[in-house]
Amino acid sequence: MGHRPATPHGDLARALSPAVPVRRDRRSVRSAYDTFLDTGALPAGLDPLVAASWRRSRSCGVDPDTPRVTLGLAADELEAYRAAHPLAALMPAVRDLVGEAARDDGLVVAVSDDTGRLLWVEGDTRTRGTAESVGFVAGAVWREEDVGTNAPGTALATRRPVQVLGAEHFSRPVQRLNCAAAPIQGPDGRVLGVLDVTGGRAAGSHVALSLVRATVASLERELAARDGAARAAAGGVGPTVRLLGSPAWQAADGEHRLSGRHAEILALLGEHPRGLTAEELAVLLHPGELSEVTVRAEISRLRRAAGSLVTGSRPYQLAPGVRRDVDVVRERLAAGDVAAAVAAYTGPLLPRSFAPGVERIRVELSAELRSAVLGTADPAVLDAWTRTDDGADDVEAWRALVARSEPGGPRWARARAHLAVVDAALR
Repeated sequence: MGHRPATPHGDLARALSPAVPVRRDRRSVRSAYDTFLDTGALPAGLDPLVAASWRRSRSCGVDPDTPRVTLGLAADELEAYRAAHPLAALMPAVRDLVGEAARDDGLVVAVSDDTGRLLWVEGDTRTRGTAESVGFVAGAVWREEDVGTNAPGTALATRRPVQVLGAEHFSRPVQRLNCAAAPIQGPDGRVLGVLDVTGGRAAGSHVALSLVRATVASLERELAARDGAARAAAGGVGPTVRLLGSPAWQAADGEHRLSGRHAEILALLGEHPRGLTAEELAVLLHPGELSEVTVRAEISRLRRAAGSLVTGSRPYQLAPGVRRDVDVVRERLAAGDVAAAVAAYTGPLLPRSFAPGVERIRVELSAELRSAVLGTADPAVLDAWTRTDDGADDVEAWRALVARSEPGGPRWARARAHLAVVDAALR
């Protein structure tokens, strides 16, 4: 199965429609399954991954009619365990990335830990009922050695994405379902758990496995971002974002350009430390013209392009440790170092953006800096301000530069000459 890039939820819903055919012929799989249980022989043509899993299931003594589904944790113990698990922080992103497709196509979304214990099982009510009837519930352990061939258990056993269709399940009670799953690895390569989607024909489509793989890729980027932010906080170094002038972001491997929309999103998220929902971002980016689905799709693309910059979901947040040039200007102003603030102000904030939220930030930052410049007695600061895009036409700043420069000096002469041109143009 090849990789397929994540697509907007609407496209996923259409792609996962029941009309999409499953990958393998059910009759031949059923025949191979019956032959294997009767004789232990594996006919040619069976998926090698499934064949190997059937062998492991049989060698572990799994009963094909009565799989051993164990719970082992009380409800309060499961809740405490889930809350402390490293994947808990990613559940908002899971719901954001696959929740709509699950609702539209009758899927159940499950996340397990690295031992095969299902931590979260959510999604379509009817499919959940079918899954619960075979013990596919939060708290249950779905390892191959207990339940036999199944997507989350086999993904955990093989450390690779898998799709298990109908009769490919070793346990007969589970053969009503299709499932696709992939392991989730942390930044150190350790498997933290598995993401699975389970359901009817939609879960057996080619796109279902692609959806799982794309979602896991996004989750692993977020895990890497969180790890990088933690390391940055410890070492004082993190990714930087340039929003003044031409937008870009700087990582350890060099500078990367940012699209205008992605830069706008980062500008807005940086102004709201508590985060913004897709609806709030839509209003700040283009009120009345931008849908939440479009915003979520843009966030997904931004994460693929620069996964270390955005974290969370509902709300989205700027990742901890990310440092923007806008923040540098404000920090220097707060410290009273106006000269350093002007030096860091390399241009207006995203000057080509017409997003109302960005325009407000642009105006406020320029006004804040201008006020500090006009309040200083240092002619060098005034001179530097008049050389910026914002200060070039600031007549008040030019007059202040004349008043505060040494008469006859180069700054005084430059300011007098500029004001003479301005006065002539106004006559």
